[in-house]
Amino acid sequence: MTGIIVTDIARADQSTIDALAVHGVATVHEAMGRIGLVGPTVHPIQNGARVAGSAVTVLCWPGDNLMIHAAVEQCQAGDILVVASNSPSLDGSFGELFATALKYRGVRGIVTTAGVRDVVDLRAMDFPAWASAQNAQGTVKATSGSVNVPIVVGGAVIRPGDIVVADDDGVVCVPRADAETTLLASEARVAKEAGARAAYQNGDLSLDRNDLRGLLADLGIRYVTQGKWADGDR
Repeated sequence: MTGIIVTDIARADQSTIDALAVHGVATVHEAMGRIGLVGPTVHPIQNGARVAGSAVTVLCWPGDNLMIHAAVEQCQAGDILVVASNSPSLDGSFGELFATALKYRGVRGIVTTAGVRDVVDLRAMDFPAWASAQNAQGTVKATSGSVNVPIVVGGAVIRPGDIVVADDDGVVCVPRADAETTLLASEARVAKEAGARAAYQNGDLSLDRNDLRGLLADLGIRYVTQGKWADGDR
């Protein structure tokens, strides 16, 4: 396997990235039309972290973290390191020493299809990680891979410079070209939900606010009393 390291990736405007972080994974995912989710195979090792950053992507060989070493040099403040292997591997290819080097450079976290270790240390140093496993199994540094090429992470294709948003709900990828439109759609969704929240706090029902009673009727759903149900009116 031969590889490549791309050194000059384009990134989205940082203020747009930061605003998407505030909205979080669920809102951004819905605002994009329910696309872009990595999915449940990658999950947070901590609680309460919500970040967004430009993706620096890494393609590794299973059980080998050589290209993560190479990727650190390509990272800058505001980035998120995103790692995948060319076939499944849950080895603990990332730990506290990598996190120390990345935190110095202003990197906001890591998303990996492999495993992380030194989990207590990662939590203590407030370096968030989303991974497929927590696994002490070590790795080698022997095989070439690539940095800043398109990779597949769960159900999403992530390209270098795309925006990765990550929180307790998981990870979503926003294509760099769609950053501004996604932010506008996210803001509109937040405003709509604020109106719904106020209505529900006032006692309104979602059935009525979303005009769903007609749909229930169209689907043949009936209301019956408990007594009639017990008598066999089904």
